[in-house]
Amino acid sequence: MNHRTFTDREEAGWILVERLRGQPLHDPVVLAIPRGGVETGAAIARGLGCELDVVLARKLRAPHQPELALGAVSEDGDVSLNDFATALTDSGSAFIEAERQRQLAEIARRRTMFRAVRPQADVKGRTVILTDDGIATGATIIAAIHTVRAAGAKEIIVAVPVGATARIDAIRPLCDRVICLQEPEDFWAIGQFYRTFEQVEDERVVELLRDYGLPQARG
Repeated sequence: MNHRTFTDREEAGWILVERLRGQPLHDPVVLAIPRGGVETGAAIARGLGCELDVVLARKLRAPHQPELALGAVSEDGDVSLNDFATALTDSGSAFIEAERQRQLAEIARRRTMFRAVRPQADVKGRTVILTDDGIATGATIIAAIHTVRAAGAKEIIVAVPVGATARIDAIRPLCDRVICLQEPEDFWAIGQFYRTFEQVEDERVVELLRDYGLPQARG
């Protein structure tokens, strides 16, 4: 199957900007999922002239298959599980709880680092544009949607460069709009849709939040 290959995460973000421009947005804020999604989110925030922040959700890794998500945990500790999660864990809830605690510890580490340069954005009554560099299982973005909804967002737009069709279909009912540039049938990994897909380090996220995270002047 033919599919589009993005130069990098930033280029993908600028293409999303073109899809977002002209849409009704109420005091928008971009919330990106660290770490790769922050490069995409920074481009969107620059293009729309709005602020950038992160949403700290983490996937729960399957035993012996760390790339497979059982679900995800949000910053407030709530867990969203995929249907197959229990079948893949020998010890059931005990494993999931242990993995939840591991990921909450990582969320706390990132919170300390990222909030030192960017206080958490107030999303109440605003349009929230949730982004990542792609959606494979959808677990993390679903956890992020629940978090943002609970925080009082006026509307939630999920804007991503690429996603697995089945997972995008599962996400649509949970938010107000989905903008996904491509949903290829031959999807197996997000990185296959980028020419450059290097790991994004914490220091890069801090840099982007410092440069683009502050609110822009709003009339």
